[in-house]
Amino acid sequence: MKPFAYQRAEAADSAVATVARAGAAFLAGGTNIVDLMKLGVTAPDLLIDVTGLPLRDIEALPDGGMRVGALTANCDLAIDPVLRTRFPAVALALLSGASAQLRNRATVGGNLMQRTRCRYFVDVTKPCNKRQPGAGCAALDGEHRDLAIMGAGNGTDRPARQPLCIATNPSDLAVALALVDAQIELLTANGPATMSVHEFFRLPGDRPERDTNLPPGALITAVVLPATPIARMSTYRKVRDRSSFAFAAGSVAAALDVRDGIVRDVRLAYGAVAHRPWRAYAAERLLRGQAATVDSFERAADEELAAARPLRDNAYKVPLIRNLTVGVLRGMTEASW
Repeated sequence: MKPFAYQRAEAADSAVATVARAGAAFLAGGTNIVDLMKLGVTAPDLLIDVTGLPLRDIEALPDGGMRVGALTANCDLAIDPVLRTRFPAVALALLSGASAQLRNRATVGGNLMQRTRCRYFVDVTKPCNKRQPGAGCAALDGEHRDLAIMGAGNGTDRPARQPLCIATNPSDLAVALALVDAQIELLTANGPATMSVHEFFRLPGDRPERDTNLPPGALITAVVLPATPIARMSTYRKVRDRSSFAFAAGSVAAALDVRDGIVRDVRLAYGAVAHRPWRAYAAERLLRGQAATVDSFERAADEELAAARPLRDNAYKVPLIRNLTVGVLRGMTEASW
């Protein structure tokens, strides 16, 4: 590992000013960045430890929303009784991530900043456009079973060229936050700022080295879950190769409001299919006002997945996500009756 300096942050504004300098990075739970440093994927000259900052509060807002400090441990948020009532999909997503030991250490803000687990990104002997722009993407012709089928540039956004990156975002939490249109509060070099979760995460496009649109040096200070009545009727389901401590092969966060057999409102978000959590807007539009039947659920999933562009070894994700969507919505409909 490359030698580096270590400093404990005394205040958030001074920490942001320091990290804005080239070669510095924040350290919170350390469950991702330390591994990447050991592998030689990242090599900051200076780590700023922010764990002493007062960013751990979980606040139930009077309008029905919640505000969660960025240094809140994943395990603490997952068991919060207000979260489990108001935003059950978020609680389930947190409990689906990693292992209990890692959830005790990992933070909410760090979870959103974790980097892809694509094997070519973490192997410095292989070409990777995310790690080294212009190097190429070894995953295209290599091992890509777990990688993107949506929005990677092998679809309508880059029709004439191969994608530059087919990595997937590994966060379970991010999928549930996309479902409820969460807001991310930041402290930047220019002061406080707020971004929606949809603005925060990005597709690779021509800048695959960028996972997010976070301004340089900015620190996530909190996540706000806006008052969302339908979120009380939400869930999260994850498919993985083993029952714990594994990243998703595919996941679905869903919220559903059915009255008299008709879908009054619905929200869907997919995980492990794209460079960012994938909000299934096309499926939502098709379902609203339709009968809550298996046929409607299948047609909605097919509408969303029509944009999928799977590669040689990950085409299984299309029927996987389709079946997950139908199964989750069917179960929620039956429960509502």
